[in-house]
Amino acid sequence: MTGRTGDRIALFIDGANLYSAARALNVDLDFRKLSDWFGQKGQLVRAYYYTAVVEGEEFSPIRPLVDWLDYNGFTVVTKPVKRFTDAHGQSRIKGNMDIEIAVDMLELTPHLDHMILFSGDGDFRRLVQAIQARGVRVTVVSTTKTQPPQIADELRRQADAFIDLADAAAHFSKPKNAAPQTLARTFERDDRP
Repeated sequence: MTGRTGDRIALFIDGANLYSAARALNVDLDFRKLSDWFGQKGQLVRAYYYTAVVEGEEFSPIRPLVDWLDYNGFTVVTKPVKRFTDAHGQSRIKGNMDIEIAVDMLELTPHLDHMILFSGDGDFRRLVQAIQARGVRVTVVSTTKTQPPQIADELRRQADAFIDLADAAAHFSKPKNAAPQTLARTFERDDRP
């Protein structure tokens, strides 16, 4: 990761994209460790997590994570998924957060030195280019070590730096043999500054 000590840093996590990359690598991420690790690289100003949620369901598998992130200092941006029927008559859901990520990144550009984008979506190439033109460095976190790779080549090439999740996950993943957290531990507030 390119950067200097004291850089003002923000994390922008495309939740669905990061989940897909981590699952393809068979890695369980520890978001507390993740924010601590990037916080050591500079002054962590903000950490955003973007995800679409299914509304009206009694239980959503993403809800415990969203609640934990929100309670532990992440800015969680959600929107309801949209249901539609595809050309084959199959019911599908869609929850793209690209616009929300782009708007937040552009709005914060004057206040940051370095942005970390957790996504492999090639649609972000032009956004990264626009942010770089404003003097802010952009590091992209995804992976090339899956088949197919989780990152679009054009996004990887546009970024100032690329961190392969497969290589960095050891710094912020949960051990595979760790006992599952209890619900109380999952929602335990981290009161560290």
